[in-house]
Amino acid sequence: MKLNFSGLRALVTGAGKGIGRDTVKALHASGAKVVAVTRTNSDLVSLAKECPGIEPVCVDLGDWDATEKALGGIGPVDLLVNNAALVIMQPFLEVTKEAFDRSFSVNLRSVFQVSQMVARDMINRGVPGSIVNVSSMVAHVTFPNLITYSSTKGAMTMLTKAMAMELGPHKIRVNSVNPTVVLTDMGKKVSADPEFARKLKERHPLRKFAEVEDVVNSILFLLSDRSASTSGGGILVDAGYLAS
Repeated sequence: MKLNFSGLRALVTGAGKGIGRDTVKALHASGAKVVAVTRTNSDLVSLAKECPGIEPVCVDLGDWDATEKALGGIGPVDLLVNNAALVIMQPFLEVTKEAFDRSFSVNLRSVFQVSQMVARDMINRGVPGSIVNVSSMVAHVTFPNLITYSSTKGAMTMLTKAMAMELGPHKIRVNSVNPTVVLTDMGKKVSADPEFARKLKERHPLRKFAEVEDVVNSILFLLSDRSASTSGGGILVDAGYLAS
């Protein structure tokens, strides 16, 4: 499925590594102008070398005021991928206020803030748009020591639906992708125990975890006009896990 995003401007958060980085590269290769947002400048430097012409923005999305300053005048955006997230692994009884606040500010509050900026501009310009929130299968199932992360992703499911309902009349679609473990730096934290990883993989009917490319392809589909009647839902990229 060859997609063409020429003439469109995309913004991708969490663009420095993993799913976000490969999404930037795919959009760039498909003709889009891309704003790449991450908090690690060295990642942006290397990404800019791979994708000449991207617009790098270095900001910690967990900081509301810094995000407003960095992105408040970003200009027109047609496609938004809310991918920035962090994982702090703690059992329920050991979750700290700092871990809770940091997780929700980056994983959920930044989605509110960046989406508001982008959607307001889309509405002011009178143009359609597409927003994809990168969620997780743990929005729907429990996982050891991931209670805070899972809570942010469960909330993202309802946020995606509510955004789709309110923005739909403005021809703005909002969807999510919900992958299983993807062996990015973040995913490797979850599957660091070899025996746990083996048992977890066996619970997937396809006996595999997801590849970054699998997730990126779903993101691109939801951004594109090929999904013109899809809004308020999510694509499970979970190798059948929820069916098990």
